[in-house]
Amino acid sequence: MKTTKNIARLAVTAGLTAALSFSGVMAPVTMAFAAGTPVATTSGNVTIENGGYEGTTFKGIQIFSATVTQDQTGTDVWDSTDEKTLSDITWASTEVKAAVMSAFTDDDGKPEGDNAQTWAEWIKTKTADEYEGSTDQTTKLNVGTTLDRIARALESEKWTNPESGTAGTFKGIGAGYWLFETQSVGTGADGSHDAYTSPIFTVVGGEDVNPEPKKSVPTVEKKILDDNKVAKDLKTVLEGDWKDAADSQIGQEVNYKLTGTIANNYASYDSYSYKFTDTLAKGLSYIEDQTKVYAVNKDSSNKDIYIDISNNFAVTSDNNTDGTTTLTVEANAGAHDKHLKEIPGVNANTKIVVFYKAKLNANAVIAGANGELGGNPNTVTLTYSNNPMSGGTGTSAPDAVKDYTYGLKINKVDLGTEEALDGAKFTIQATGADDGASKNLYVQENGSLGIDRHEFETANGGVIEVTGLDAGAYTVTETSAPSGYTTVDPFTFEIKPTMTANDPGAGLTGLVGELKTSQTDKVIPGLTDRKSGDNKLTKKDNSEKNADGTLNITVGDTKQINLPLTGLNGVTFTWIAGGAVLCIGVAHLIRSRKRDDGSEE
Repeated sequence: MKTTKNIARLAVTAGLTAALSFSGVMAPVTMAFAAGTPVATTSGNVTIENGGYEGTTFKGIQIFSATVTQDQTGTDVWDSTDEKTLSDITWASTEVKAAVMSAFTDDDGKPEGDNAQTWAEWIKTKTADEYEGSTDQTTKLNVGTTLDRIARALESEKWTNPESGTAGTFKGIGAGYWLFETQSVGTGADGSHDAYTSPIFTVVGGEDVNPEPKKSVPTVEKKILDDNKVAKDLKTVLEGDWKDAADSQIGQEVNYKLTGTIANNYASYDSYSYKFTDTLAKGLSYIEDQTKVYAVNKDSSNKDIYIDISNNFAVTSDNNTDGTTTLTVEANAGAHDKHLKEIPGVNANTKIVVFYKAKLNANAVIAGANGELGGNPNTVTLTYSNNPMSGGTGTSAPDAVKDYTYGLKINKVDLGTEEALDGAKFTIQATGADDGASKNLYVQENGSLGIDRHEFETANGGVIEVTGLDAGAYTVTETSAPSGYTTVDPFTFEIKPTMTANDPGAGLTGLVGELKTSQTDKVIPGLTDRKSGDNKLTKKDNSEKNADGTLNITVGDTKQINLPLTGLNGVTFTWIAGGAVLCIGVAHLIRSRKRDDGSEE
């Protein structure tokens, strides 16, 4: 058998090799081997899946035309274990030849002249050196490597489109060496924008080629930390303690965590933009100068290693006309306008973690469990580079968390008449706060907690209304009753929500107020039935909570009553008259007994 010059062979694997791997190519042979019969082909088929993104399509361009030979084990049945070989290699077009050669103008050792076979061999040698030792055959092309340079040089050339009505199906295209890329990206069912694939180099001819796009779409996850899990160093908080729903007090700092991933073909990008956009509800106020950004990698024991990269990110907050706040955390452009690529320690496996703080303010929505009020949400999206060959960005699917706060209404009434009473004063103390820092602090006028013993006074129909309370137990003390009334003893009232703290369906599922007191006639959870005159408060059915979720307590005070008298003279006369009657009665009794005794003699 006459041996020709070694040309090129490309290894095509299920995982899509990133390297052009040429080997010896023999002149076509017709003899049968144990593995099958070599069959020469001049065309082939390629199908690239769009990964479920509606609207994503692909394009291809031929670099070398060739006869491709592969073993067949039966009619139209190819031996998948047999590598394809290329012979009769020529440039696919004059334009392609010029573009590829121009990519290596300054390279030492490049071939003299434009012979296609010589260039194919040279490319094979360079790629072997660049990917030598790699065990990952799905490795994405690194910026500046041979195949990356070829792909960039061909960007402005004429590409082949897929068959009409298909996203990535190419049938009956010429055999040889091809490059495939994303032509346009679509949107997923979750609202995320697809990413462009890294260049796909493959041999067409023989067995059909079904490569998977060499890309991944970054994601973002948002979590909230309940106040009873707060640690001085947020990096030490257990992953499972970060939730999708929590509750807080007005004015209390709320901790949030954003976690973004990076495309697995990150090495294919020359620059990589990366920006978190977080929208806070109008009931949340962003706390300036508390935001930290970390690059998180795994060590050999799978432990998270945090690298502080806050200085490489620009943090801005903007107040919107609707009362919401937009927070952006964006990788700085850097000296070379390469964004995330300028930051040491960041790679495809790195996660970018942001910690920031906000406070519930007076605009916070009071939680209800009726599905109408969804707490105080904030939603984040991630904007990322999605095309390694040119500019362009995509946006992730949004992720949201909710922070809840609660309301309490104290209704003051006359115990006998159940009429509303203004002028009663109360303190409310967080004796059973669900976090240690808040325990025994007093509720202030705006719902926040403080050390001052603030007094609430019933007004406008005997009502005290407090908004912005956290879950937990509160002791209510009547410090002053309305004039002419007695105070009730202190009592404890507990706000007890139930919620699903993680997806799916994270949020409040139930809300009750539990009253802990022995004064069940004078203090009730809910509103009264308005049946007065029995000196006993009786709860109206289903009145424990208003439609907006505000919890009700009714407190009845006893009125001090002194029955009217005619004065001291009247009292004296009454005692004198009573004494005289008593004396007359006694004298009469004595005389009767003496008469009885005389008659007996």
